[in-house]
Amino acid sequence: MTAVRDGAEIVALLAAGGVEIDDGSRRLAEYSYDASNYRVPPLAVAFPRDAGEVSRIVVACHRAGVPIVARGGGTSMAGNAIGHGVVLDTSRYMNDIVSIDAASRTVVVEPGVVLADLAEAVQHATGNLLTFAPDPSSRNRATVGGSIGNDACGNHSVRYGRTGDHVLSLDVVLADGTRLTATRTALRATDPDDAAAVERAAWLSARLADLTGDYMSAFRLELGRIPRQVSGFHLAHLLPENGFDVARALVGSEGTCAIVVGATMRLVDVPSSALLLIVAYDDIVDAARDVMTILQYSPAAVEGIDEQIVATMKVRRGADSVAELPAGRAWLYVDLDGDDEVAVAAQAQRLRGDLEANGRALDCREVRDPSERKKLWRVREDGAGLSSRLELPDGSSVTSWPGWEDSAVAPERLADYLADFRLLLEQYHLVGVMYGHFGAGCMHIRITFDQRTAQGRSVMSAFLTAAARLVVEHGGTLSGEHGDGRARSELLPEMYSPTIMAAFADFKRLFDPTGVLNPGVIVDPASVTEHLALADIPALPWQTTFVLHDANGSEHGAFADAVQRCIGVGRCRSHGSGVMCPSFRATGDEKDSTRGRARVLQDMIRAAPTVEQGWASEDVREALDLCLSCKACSTDCPTGVDMATYKAEFFDHYYHRRVRPLAHYSLGWLPRWLAVTTRIAPLVNGALASPLRGIALRLGGLTDERPLPRFASKGQLRRELKPHRTGRGDVVLVVDSFTKGFRPEVAGAAVRVVEDAGHRAEVRTDVCCGLTWISTGQLRQARKRLLRTASALDDGSDRPIVVTEPSCAAALRKDLPELVDTPAARRVARRVRSFAEQVSAQRERGWTPSATPPSSVTVQTHCHEYSVFGAATQLRALEAVGVENVREATGCCGVAGNFGFEREHYDVSMAVAEQALAPALRADPDAVVLTDGFSCHMQARQLTDVHAPSASLHLAQILDPATRQEFLR
Repeated sequence: MTAVRDGAEIVALLAAGGVEIDDGSRRLAEYSYDASNYRVPPLAVAFPRDAGEVSRIVVACHRAGVPIVARGGGTSMAGNAIGHGVVLDTSRYMNDIVSIDAASRTVVVEPGVVLADLAEAVQHATGNLLTFAPDPSSRNRATVGGSIGNDACGNHSVRYGRTGDHVLSLDVVLADGTRLTATRTALRATDPDDAAAVERAAWLSARLADLTGDYMSAFRLELGRIPRQVSGFHLAHLLPENGFDVARALVGSEGTCAIVVGATMRLVDVPSSALLLIVAYDDIVDAARDVMTILQYSPAAVEGIDEQIVATMKVRRGADSVAELPAGRAWLYVDLDGDDEVAVAAQAQRLRGDLEANGRALDCREVRDPSERKKLWRVREDGAGLSSRLELPDGSSVTSWPGWEDSAVAPERLADYLADFRLLLEQYHLVGVMYGHFGAGCMHIRITFDQRTAQGRSVMSAFLTAAARLVVEHGGTLSGEHGDGRARSELLPEMYSPTIMAAFADFKRLFDPTGVLNPGVIVDPASVTEHLALADIPALPWQTTFVLHDANGSEHGAFADAVQRCIGVGRCRSHGSGVMCPSFRATGDEKDSTRGRARVLQDMIRAAPTVEQGWASEDVREALDLCLSCKACSTDCPTGVDMATYKAEFFDHYYHRRVRPLAHYSLGWLPRWLAVTTRIAPLVNGALASPLRGIALRLGGLTDERPLPRFASKGQLRRELKPHRTGRGDVVLVVDSFTKGFRPEVAGAAVRVVEDAGHRAEVRTDVCCGLTWISTGQLRQARKRLLRTASALDDGSDRPIVVTEPSCAAALRKDLPELVDTPAARRVARRVRSFAEQVSAQRERGWTPSATPPSSVTVQTHCHEYSVFGAATQLRALEAVGVENVREATGCCGVAGNFGFEREHYDVSMAVAEQALAPALRADPDAVVLTDGFSCHMQARQLTDVHAPSASLHLAQILDPATRQEFLR
């Protein structure tokens, strides 16, 4: 490669060499942020495929003097994974688990492997005998490379320590492209035949030995004093008594000295028995004072949360999400484990006795069931997101931010430190939300900083300096897990002497003499208030059709506040539990994650000179293209980002006075077309079965790879509802457009199930939720229909309004009061139930279904019902009526209203189906398949034998007393 003169030339040069590199404005917006307070636009983003390609990229950047920032999942909370220059995202391609060796208890991995995937693969390969230990709360999206960069720890660090404790060797690329391997005792060329690398390794080893000799006494006095001392470089590992451990000296260097391209890691045993003890306290400091008692029992984890996070969890996900917590205002999670279940239980009893004797614990609860433990751990693991926007009892919100996210002290000093820290918060008139790794003395504290104003930033800077001095007074460290990054590097002189700071600078220069690797981190940092993402955002009047409110309850600037809810924790990049985010799971591209979309929206708000130009953003339109509007993010995202709402709002403005995609007219206006097709259904069905089908589909912007449903006639609906008695009933049953137009048999079954419980159903077929107009961003049309619906249903009663289609029920519950801001709309919304909710309510009042339900069911969890009515709504209904075995497909079906019928989205739709629904259907092809949603119904029929009587049914159909039951098992 030849030297290049500017950034554009290096992008062209690398692209010509086969590197996947992108400098488009949308891509740069996605990678301008991580999970910190900061925003730094890069020059370009590269997606290397292997170590050799990383080396070639680094050589080109080195010659051009272009900075390089290595990045995995992008969840760094201190601004470690952003920067000017070229960002290397290793998570897309460099994510192989090269080998697992149970005999040597080691694993060899590439840097982009997600931690949870690694642990799962190791457990599977070793018969659940071994695992990879580090388990930060972000483990289902954080990568090995990022964890090495920050020396991440996790919930079980009391037992297993930091990532560095599990590193045996690192394959790295230096700032000039040289490839070396750092081990626990040496530094050598990765390729022994590479003479230049061999020479460089020898030279660097000698210089590191000289550095250690020059600063030996300072290393011994100031470094490695407490287990969680992550701040700065970990140079104590170079001391003679530590064996010249270059690998561990590079761990925690945050990509400033070398880029990790491979790692050999140590594995640990999986305990055969585990028990979670939840201990409730009146105060977080009281909880901290019991930590030393708990540590005497060698727990695997001692984690803590406070009442503010729990209260927010209740508001965001319902009281059931925290029902297992004993009464209190602060809680410790104590994980006890071992090889003997009886011994573990006895240990728990002894610990409970000691805690009772201390007199601080209010209550204790033992949790043995693995699924229940997992549910409880989610409260702790979502702490970073939940604490960012706290929901208060009066309905308002408080926004908090990282910055002092990660301080740590010795566990025996934790209570005193927290007490003093509270006084410091009061002095600066700030509020802090506290949670974290109590057993390791490491606290995650999010604080109500005002980063938008100059005065607020001044207070933030002064507070952080005072906080640094306070933690040092308590013998602690600025960072105990997440690294220093842009958030704390400037404060390192408060913790370390000038001698150690000089050693850090010398260490950095030995590895990176030209300063191109993640500049401004640890060494030569910028101010902690420079590059703050919230600073100086234009205060434009973003008028919205949805009635949104900001954290202060005001509508002014509410849209800007809403899209800024995303703080980058990246749970939407998870391939694990929950529904969010189906499009990212299908493509693996940051642009298709909820976070990626939110970041592009945030840049729109920041950069738009006028509102009109902002709403016209092509970058945002492109980012939102693959959003399925499943609404899962509104529940699964810890910060409550509701991308479906933002998409509808944006499209409403973007397509104003523009020609829309054809599907917006064909499917977006579906209720209007159905009013016609029900009159001529035989004619329409005949045309769609003829050669005219292809023409009709193309005119409607629809795919020809998906079978269309048969249109129902008015006569079919009349026949289904004919036996129903007219007049006012005690339950209002709303038959939606999808049910009327395509599944009239569901309407009849729903009436019979409601009346089987002794109710009288008042059937309404004359109202519309406006869903198809909402999902395509035609909000004025949607609002007109919802105004009429609110007026029609607001009858002065509190009768439940039961809606057969879950997505329509969700629209009436959530979208109605946000689009129609009237008391009538809010009254109607409060009365709305999904059909599954109604079944549970009937069962609670003593109803026993006349029909015999199947003993086993495969249920496609409906995304909108999941997000608006609760994740377990359908499961509770099935359990209530006696279905014993439920196989749950938890994930979007892939059709999601108009999305899966659109020609350009069909392939992604089917890829989404492979995440949950398709595997569940293949697992038991003869099972009864429950699909309450019409979109789910169509996808299930696409994936199964549509002629089987159990191919795809509504809950009302499997409980219908008039249905023959031979096929139900």
